[in-house]
Formats: sequence, C-alpha cells, structure tokens
Amino acid sequence: MTKKQKKVLYRIIIAAVLLAAFMLAPIEEKRIRFVLFLIPYAVIGYDILRKAVLGIVHGEVFDENFLMAVATIGAICLGDYAEGVAVMLFYQIGELFQSYAVGKSRKNISALMDIRPDYANIENDGKLEQVDPDDVETGTVIVVQPGEKVPIDGVVTEGKSTLNTSALTGESVPREVQEGDEIISGCVNLSGLLKIRTTKEFGESTVSKILDLVENSSMKKSRSENFITRFAKYYTPAVCYSALALAVLPTVINLIMGNSAEFGKWIERALTFLVISCPCALVISIPLSFFGGIGGASARGILVKGSSYLELLSQSKYIVFDKTGTLTEGVFKVTDIRPQNMEERELLYYAAYAESYSTHPISKSLKEAYAEKIDNTRVTDVEEISGHGVSAMVDGHQVYAGNGKLMKRIEIQADMPEKAGTVIHVAVDGRYAGYILISDVIKKNSKAAIQGLKEAGVKKTVMLTGDAKKVADSVAAELGVDEVHSELLPADKVEKIEELIAMKGAKEKLAFVGDGINDAPALTRADLGIAIGAGTDIAIESADIVLMKGDLLDVSTAIQLSKSVIRNIKQNLFWAFIYNIIGIPVAAGLFYLPFGLKLNPMIGAFAMSFSSVFVVSNALRLRWFKAKHTSHENTDMEFRQENDKKENKGASQMEKVLNIEGMVCMNCVKHVEKALRELAGISEVTVSLAEKSARIQLNGDVSDAMLKEAVEDAGYQLISIQ
Repeated sequence: MTKKQKKVLYRIIIAAVLLAAFMLAPIEEKRIRFVLFLIPYAVIGYDILRKAVLGIVHGEVFDENFLMAVATIGAICLGDYAEGVAVMLFYQIGELFQSYAVGKSRKNISALMDIRPDYANIENDGKLEQVDPDDVETGTVIVVQPGEKVPIDGVVTEGKSTLNTSALTGESVPREVQEGDEIISGCVNLSGLLKIRTTKEFGESTVSKILDLVENSSMKKSRSENFITRFAKYYTPAVCYSALALAVLPTVINLIMGNSAEFGKWIERALTFLVISCPCALVISIPLSFFGGIGGASARGILVKGSSYLELLSQSKYIVFDKTGTLTEGVFKVTDIRPQNMEERELLYYAAYAESYSTHPISKSLKEAYAEKIDNTRVTDVEEISGHGVSAMVDGHQVYAGNGKLMKRIEIQADMPEKAGTVIHVAVDGRYAGYILISDVIKKNSKAAIQGLKEAGVKKTVMLTGDAKKVADSVAAELGVDEVHSELLPADKVEKIEELIAMKGAKEKLAFVGDGINDAPALTRADLGIAIGAGTDIAIESADIVLMKGDLLDVSTAIQLSKSVIRNIKQNLFWAFIYNIIGIPVAAGLFYLPFGLKLNPMIGAFAMSFSSVFVVSNALRLRWFKAKHTSHENTDMEFRQENDKKENKGASQMEKVLNIEGMVCMNCVKHVEKALRELAGISEVTVSLAEKSARIQLNGDVSDAMLKEAVEDAGYQLISIQ
C-alpha cells in the first residue's frame, strides 16, 4: 500500500471503531449524539465533502462525491446519524479497494518510468562530469559505471559488461555486451565500466520514445471506455433529478389527495436511491480492466499504446507476418553441406577460401561456418564473376564457387538440392565437388507462435515476403502458415493487406506483424500494427503494439490477454448493471407495498460498496493472467527436440547404421533413401554419400534381411549393419 492508501485505511479503522462505540453508548440526548457522530463522520468523509464543494465551484456538480455528500448530510439531518456515517464509511472502503487495484495495475507500467536516466557521465581531463542527457550531442563518448542506467542509445567503444534489460524487455536474464555492440538506453549496467559512443540524441533515444508511449497511452481510449464516459455524463444528473423527484412528488401527491405528507419517509427513500445509484462500479468497470490488461502486458515486455488497441487485438482474426526478421532470423547461415568425393570439412574449406576476399553476405556466411582463421597466402588469382560467383587458386587447386549459372559456364554438371535456399556449388580442378546450402534460419519460437495463434482463435495466418516463391513456400510449410505471398515489394505488401482487409468480415480485424524497419507502410495500413524488436525507432512510431523481447510467442500472448480483458469487462458490466437493475427499484420503494421490501441508506451504501469491491477484485485477476505456450524454456526444448529428431533416436526408437557400397552421386543417395523409406517400420532415413552409409530410425519390426533386400533391389550392396 502507498502512504495515501494507508492513511485512508487508518481513517476507516478509526471511524469504524468510533461508530461502533457511539452506537453502543447509552446516550439519549440528540444534541450530544449529533456532536459525537460528527466526529467519525468528519474523520471518514472530510475529503469527499471537500471534493464535492470543489466540483460545485468548478461547475462539475454531478459526480459520485456530490451524491455521497447529499446522501449522508441528508441522513444526518433526518436524525439517522449512524446511517450517515456508515454510508460514508462503506463508500470509502469501496474507494480504497479501487485505489489499491489501480495501484497494483499501475505498478507494472510505472516500473518503466524507473528507466528514465537522471544524468550522463562525460569524461573531462580524466574526471567524470555529470550532465543533463538532453545536453549530450550525437557522437559523444559517455561513461556508464556499474549500477548506472544507460542514458542514450549508442555503441560500446571500450569495456565489457552485463546489462539488466528487464525494464525494457521483461526478461530477467542479463545480456552480455562488449566492444562494438549496440546498446539501447534504459538498460542497467551490472558489472564492468562501459564507454559508449552515442548514436542518437536523448530525445530520439529508445528510453525517451518508450516513456512518451507509456505516458500517452491513456489518451487512446477504447470505444467501450468512451461509451461509459458518455453514459456516466448523463446517468449521474438523471439520478440526482430522479432522487429529487422521489423526495418531492409523492409528498405533493399525498397532500393533494388529503393524505399525510410522509415527507421524512420519502426523503429517506430518496437518499437511499442516491446512494445505491452511485455509478462507481459502472464507471470503473471498463477502465480498470483495460488498465490491468495494459499493466499485465507491460510486465511481459509488451507495450500497448492504448486500450483501444487491446480492444482491436481481441477482434483480430487475420494475422499477417513479414518473413525476414520476423518469422526468420534475417541472418543467412549454412544449413546443409553435400560433398562429392570429399569430406564436408574439405568442401567448406575450399568454398570459404575461394570467397575469402568477398564482402558479400553469402561469403560471410561461408567464413562463419568454416570458423577458422583464413590464411590469405593460400589464395591467389581471385576473380569475381559478376552474377555467377568467384574463381580462385587455393593451395594450387583451381576452385570455382557460385550459382548454377557458373557451373554451366564452366560446363560442369551440378546437383540440385531438394531444400530451399541459396545454393553455392563448388568445383575443384574441373570436377564437381558438391554444394553448400545457405538459408535464412527460422526463429526458434515461430512454429509455436503460429500454433498458439490458431489456438487463440485466429482464423487465418498469412506470410508476405519479397523472397523467391520456393523459399517462401518452404518456410510457410514448415511453420504451418495458412497463406503465403512471395516476391513482393514493400508497396505490394500494402496492396495485399488492402485485399485481405476487403475480404474479411465487418467485425473482424487484421493485424500485421513486422520488424518495424522496412514494414512501416504495412504496419500503418493494417487495422493493428505489431512491431517485433526491442525499441527500434520505426517500431515504436509506426506500430500500435511493440513486443520488446522480439519473441513471436508474445503475439499469441497479447491476443489471449486482450480476450481475457474483454471477458473481464463483460463480467464487470453484467454485475454493475444487475446490481443497479435490482437495487434501484428496491431503493425507490417499488417493492414495498407488494412485498414489504425496503432499504435504508446504510444497507444501500453497503450494497454499493460491495459492488465496487467485486468489480475491483475481478479486474485484479488480470495481474495473474497466464497465457498458453509462453514458457520460453519449454519452447526452446521443443524446438531443439524437433530439430534433432532427424538426427537423434527417440526413447522408444531403435537406431541402425547401414554401410553401403556402390553410391557415387546424389542420385544414388536418393535411390537408397527412397528404397528404405518404403519399408514399414522405418520413421527416419539419413543417407550420407561421404560416409557411404544410411542411418535409420526404427519404430517397428524390420529385420536385417528386409533391409538388405531393399538396398540390393535399389542396385547397391549392403556391407554391414551396426
């Protein structure tokens, strides 16, 4: 609890004790009772009375403070001292619960505010000088000591350390940084001293943009919030005028009919009507749920720019993805090596050395896969053949490395890979040596994220990419994406989104998920833009939701959370309206004559307070929201298991290695692989031309004789089985 909340709690306790004591005290004198009950009333209600007066002064008369003031003062004037105090007491209890709930939800959001840096260190004549981050120019070298916040985005020029990024990403695992690494503002330096060359001004840094996002998120209200605001604007005056009519009209009618006026009775009913009609639960039902949802999202590294976007997210039935950098790593790596008449390492050696002088990303991928220092003295006569590849002398051997066109140019027959990707064919001394496949690696959680979206009720997942059709189709098939469009320019992506928007239902929304760099037009055009990546400028500016951890699983997490928020709102509204539908007629006395039912102000205040407490407690449940498929440890394990399935035997499977003679090319490999796959009881087959072997996984009863027969029928000789 905050100091303010604790103060209210103490007031509630003191007022409750005094109220109970004075109710039990045998005091009959009205004046003395009046003075005594004014003490707990002043203790518990002075702030409400003050707000009511200020509201009248500023022209904002009809609010819950005015209702409480009129109801309690009216009860006291009628001699119901205990009831007047009790009404205010129950109201304050409800307000305390509401304040506590808001504070808990705000805690996750306000934690972001702690990332605001107070200063930046600049080194002058060997001494550190603290300056305002706004005064630091781009390109300035700043010093961040252990325990300090990184004030401005930049690149590490000196030092090595670990950074706490939890305030930005929600991740508790520290990030290792060293010279040359880019770091963003808002992180906390945990260990070593860092020198950072700033790449942005403070106002353009990540921390500033995020803080601006959070501070302005409440301005973008949902349609539901706006409706309740408009409703309350008319509801409260209507309640006040109805209470006045309830107090006056029956009395006037009684006088006209010659009956007793019963003014006191109808005043009491009017006061009870005022109390029970207080729109507290109704007014807070929607904003508190949205606030809890935004706070819960922030704790998970999901920044939502306003409640309206949570509402749109809950209605999203079409999720469109960019491929490169979103579904895939956006970094090309060697994914397959298929040598002929040499070992894999030897093939990679020739390719890496031939490409050693090139700065092309493909060349970089080859050198990274080789992972050894390249001795350039071994390479001579390097020639880049535009659009084809390179030729070079490596250790005295003539090496060609490039695409299929290069192999045709030198009149060498090359194998065609089955998998999609960029193929580097290698020829050594006029003979085909094999190929190396380079492809964009799929992110470890992409497949689980697509599955999670389908489980969350998404109707269709779509992938848009500028890559070739074969590559795009391969990635989409592996991930389980429903629809794919390839070979698109940025403008083409927007057109495809327009087409999809035209096809969807009126109440269905389309969300686009991109990396926030080259996808700004698509992020802006979609009903909802979701940016992947930790705080890039375009991500924060163009998207409606930013996933700070860059984890695709957070897309399904956000959708599930948004739907929980909407369910929570519906539950709160149901309770608030049912409470009013039942309570208001009883308070007005409509059920007194037929059923003898009536309420006094104290019971009405208790019912009103209970309604607020229920709504608040229900909204608080969002703090413990848990999404499916969000355990990073589990998904990492699943990813590894899935990738290793083809290579490692499972607990319930048996592995055998077949040594085979007669295989001389990749076609031979295909023949053997096909023959073995046709046998029932074999789950996986991996044939190696270099090792002259086939590794198989058995999930059924397959005899050695059956294996031998299958290999020999294919035209090859089975030497042994291990």
